Amino acid sequence: MSHCSKKYKNLLGFMLFLAVLNSPAALAEDPAAADPAAADKGEYALKGADTCLKCHDESPANNIFQTPHAQRADARTPFASHDCETCHGASPDHVKIEPPVKGDKRLPTQIVFGNKSKDYPVSAAADQNKVCLDCHESGLRMHWRGSQHESADVPCSTCHTIHLPKDPVLVKTTQAEVCFECHTDKRAKMSRFSRHPVKEGKVVCSNCHNPHGGPGRNLVKNTVNETCFQCHAEKRGPYLWEHQPVRESCTVCHDPHGSTQPRMLVQKVPFLCMNCHSNWHGGPGAIPDAAFASRTYGRACITCHVQIHGSNHPSGPLLTR
Repeated sequence: MSHCSKKYKNLLGFMLFLAVLNSPAALAEDPAAADPAAADKGEYALKGADTCLKCHDESPANNIFQTPHAQRADARTPFASHDCETCHGASPDHVKIEPPVKGDKRLPTQIVFGNKSKDYPVSAAADQNKVCLDCHESGLRMHWRGSQHESADVPCSTCHTIHLPKDPVLVKTTQAEVCFECHTDKRAKMSRFSRHPVKEGKVVCSNCHNPHGGPGRNLVKNTVNETCFQCHAEKRGPYLWEHQPVRESCTVCHDPHGSTQPRMLVQKVPFLCMNCHSNWHGGPGAIPDAAFASRTYGRACITCHVQIHGSNHPSGPLLTR
């Protein structure tokens, strides 16, 4: 058989395969193949967001058009697919002109976001978050599965408000207020005189914590010390003479959320030092002489032990230089 005959034979076989694949019998087995839009008929609103705007034509609902989620020209956004129903789910009963029974409320959308709603029961946190994670499961969200917030059934919509042009939790000056809605104890600490400049918007909760989960405890992005060293690099070391509590964790001595003591110390010096150094000047329970008491209580341990975080001086084993 010639080369041309083999070529035409292969072409004929391929055409026969396409004919069988597109035959009425084959299409009948897969309605979606016969009509790609069959799955959408009677489910999604025919006019998309225009249907929703008949009722939801006020703020904050219509502010979605000022956000990145509503960019139809970008195939990655919800509005490039089914507009509002990409996230809220196909809701044919909700978009009907009349309620199902006179006097009854309109049926809810397939997914109702939020912690509470004045009109409908909210969807389960897992169902809400699944919608978000369909697009947002990489990057900072990669540790969400099994994180403290996910395990506590916290919906994404508890913190995020995607209908606003600027999501408050993503703005430095307003992020803390979103976190404080649940973490009220941290709000109180941030009102103490010794604290990070969170209220001023110079430092935000997400500088240290990843609310979507992380390898560190309490949603800290890394270990406690490595997180602190991002700003306080001079405390990193390495040191020739180390102070063991510093190496263990900065929080042994400091409360990063705020304190009534200078430098966010958890306790007043020298009592903070005495938690570990109980055998000072005479052993446990010993009462120091008046002169030593005056020096200690008046100017504290760090008057002499000035390199409290560690020392590289050959004569600094006691952290005095």
